[in-house]
Amino acid sequence: MSEGILEGKLALVAGVANKRSIAWAIAQSLHGAGAKLAFTYQGDRLEDSVRKLAATVDSDVVIPCDVSDDASIDNAFEQLNQQLGGLDVMAHSIAFAPVETFENRFVDTSRQAFLTALDVSAYSMIAMARRAEPLMAARGGGSMVSLTYMASERVFPKYNVMATAKAALECSIRYLAYELGESHIRVNAISAGPVRTLAAKGIPGFSEMEEVIEQRSPLRQNIDSSDVGNAALYLCSPLAAMVTGTTLYVDSGYHAMGM
Repeated sequence: MSEGILEGKLALVAGVANKRSIAWAIAQSLHGAGAKLAFTYQGDRLEDSVRKLAATVDSDVVIPCDVSDDASIDNAFEQLNQQLGGLDVMAHSIAFAPVETFENRFVDTSRQAFLTALDVSAYSMIAMARRAEPLMAARGGGSMVSLTYMASERVFPKYNVMATAKAALECSIRYLAYELGESHIRVNAISAGPVRTLAAKGIPGFSEMEEVIEQRSPLRQNIDSSDVGNAALYLCSPLAAMVTGTTLYVDSGYHAMGM
């Protein structure tokens, strides 16, 4: 039973855009386990949506954060500490690459598009972990989790530079786990199978990805966002007290297949 397993814990969920976001599924799982939540959002366009969702899980800690701007990250964590009073859990669900990078050939990726994808999708985890570390250390430790995808290891046509960013993110997770372990902070990633989010609509061939999972994965079915939420809850809870520096696959077992 997960009910109450995070009672008294303070959690930040970064990356909620709407009710279909994987980040929102994670927020619901953490809330269901008793955690007190805070949220960051990117840009004024998302503020109203995130505030309305936050209210449904009894949270009024909703803070703007542009992860491409160090001053914005600093301000967000200062506000977080003031309003939430510390931090035990951080869920990072932030990724972006320019639209054309999914449409063009990978070899035609521009320098600026490459830098943008790596900055927002991978470096943001490092930048946020640096600000979260002292808040977690002051409370005796904590847990961080981010989201990746198997395209970091194998070719998924048209995923392109986002795959490169996910590979960088996974490597970063391992180094963060090593360095923050001394402060009893665990850092892990979840490699989720295809989930029907609004962001997924922008990935060419997404429907084909779903079909392949249904046909070839050991469980012969696609995952739901709640499956990722439950995995995140496990990684952020005492049940995973000795789990760090790893990537947990939530993909119906597809990663195990060769054909």
